Amino acid sequence: MFRKYAYGWITLTFFVGSLVLHWYFGWRSFVDEAQAHGEGVETASYLNAMLRDTFENWQSEFLQLLWQVGGLAYFLYVGSPSSKENDDRMEVKIDAVLRAVGGEKADGLIAKIDREFERETGHTPHGHGTDLARNAGKELSA
Repeated sequence: MFRKYAYGWITLTFFVGSLVLHWYFGWRSFVDEAQAHGEGVETASYLNAMLRDTFENWQSEFLQLLWQVGGLAYFLYVGSPSSKENDDRMEVKIDAVLRAVGGEKADGLIAKIDREFERETGHTPHGHGTDLARNAGKELSA
């Protein structure tokens, strides 16, 4: 699970770590400022100030970046017909070439490659399971 989604886990770790450090150093600064003004430290005031600062940062940077990365990933890999078409088309063509050249051994080689590179269980299943993909090139070797 970690290996397959390592980038996401690392990103989440950086995000949580930076948020915790932001709030920790914000608390230290808030306490120092309150003591410098001779006021008592109130948790409610701190939470209001930190939530305001956090959401200001998120609005200006995090949400924009989230939309750019998340939206691009969604539309490029999940929702875009052109991105799926190119990968699927290329894989079917390569399967056809392997079957035309490799004869009877080609299906075993294709299955081995598919298992090695997680073709069937990968994160973005497209048209790999279609009849065209399964039978690509077989008519040439028959």
